[in-house]
Amino acid sequence: MPSLGELIAPRRLGSDFRWLMASSWTSNIGDGIALSAAPLLIASLTSSPLLVSAGAMMQFLPWLLFGLLAGSIADHQDRRRLVMIADGSRAVIVLGLVVFLATGQVTVWVVLATAFLYGTAEVFADTAGSTLLPMLVKPADLGVGNARLQTGFLVGNQLAGPPLGAFLFAIGSLWPFLVQILCVSLAVILISRIARTPVPPKDTLAEGAKAHPIREGLRWLRHNPPVRTLVIIIFVFNVTWAAPWSILVLYATEHLHMGPVGFGALMTASALGGLVGTASFGWLERHVSFATLMRTCLSLEVLMHLSFALTTSGIVAFAIMFGFGAYAFIWGTISTTVRQRLVPIQLQGRIASVNMVGVFGGLVIGQLLGGLIAQAWGLTAPWWFAFAGSAITLLLVWRSISHIAAAPPAIGSESSREP
Repeated sequence: MPSLGELIAPRRLGSDFRWLMASSWTSNIGDGIALSAAPLLIASLTSSPLLVSAGAMMQFLPWLLFGLLAGSIADHQDRRRLVMIADGSRAVIVLGLVVFLATGQVTVWVVLATAFLYGTAEVFADTAGSTLLPMLVKPADLGVGNARLQTGFLVGNQLAGPPLGAFLFAIGSLWPFLVQILCVSLAVILISRIARTPVPPKDTLAEGAKAHPIREGLRWLRHNPPVRTLVIIIFVFNVTWAAPWSILVLYATEHLHMGPVGFGALMTASALGGLVGTASFGWLERHVSFATLMRTCLSLEVLMHLSFALTTSGIVAFAIMFGFGAYAFIWGTISTTVRQRLVPIQLQGRIASVNMVGVFGGLVIGQLLGGLIAQAWGLTAPWWFAFAGSAITLLLVWRSISHIAAAPPAIGSESSREP
């Protein structure tokens, strides 16, 4: 019977993967702590809904401003070192906030500035970090590797981190941020144990010697139908997903009459479903084709929107949310794995950043649409919009999904780790 360590991180993935996973999990705990502590801090400093919502926006804005630049830098530098520098910067930024808290000089503007700077460093850390896995494991092991990293995100960022952050904030506003500094600093130490990752191979895909690296990445994406279609699917489904999610708290408390505790429990149900999904990914990958899994996940997304539009039962909502967590994290693992297999190593950063700009751009557009639709037609209207939009999109890309899943790995996408 395999040991617990072997089940979590199989030996075939190598010791470097274990250091990457440990660093990612530790960093996610720190981010999860901030996920609840930062809004609580802002709410303790202001009662303005606009300023409170601005705290969340500061996490999205850096991706739109610096996402493509971060991808270009990650494709031309030592990616492990970039993660270390970016995570180290995050620790220093939070330390600055702690100084303001300790001296009693903190204001909501200081917190918002900290959130923007932290989010900017996170863009570079996440972009470079997302390119490390294909350099450390074989292409056949990308699915398992991504599933393990997703598990750390679910446990640290979604389940353990937020309640820990709220508990620490109740003790004192300094404590959650001190623990966050500890987690991020430890993540730097852990990832430093990875054997030096090579600088990505020199870009040979440019049409000319002076080709701009960002334009070059966009040109490659434009001429690669499988990856291009995958990025478009993710963008559109984030628009339709974010529309009802932007008013989920009102939908849960006013339409379903669940109260604040019930709303929080919905989030927990989603995270628990995600754990089930990521735990089952290895079995699913061995027994079900990626094309079937992709179509199933996107079909369930369409049905989820329809179910939320129709239900008035909190119990049914819990069941829907649990299912959402399960298939959403399976989809996230598949889409990341497919993209990593199809993109050459020297372009991983740029294409990953384009994908993330699409994700956050879709979230911003969807949130805006959701608020406007709910204001005009009621709290269930965004769910109907999401159902119609996602259903039409799925019909349009249904046949293309087979080509995405079956596309051959790109030349240069092989792992740099020796077998």
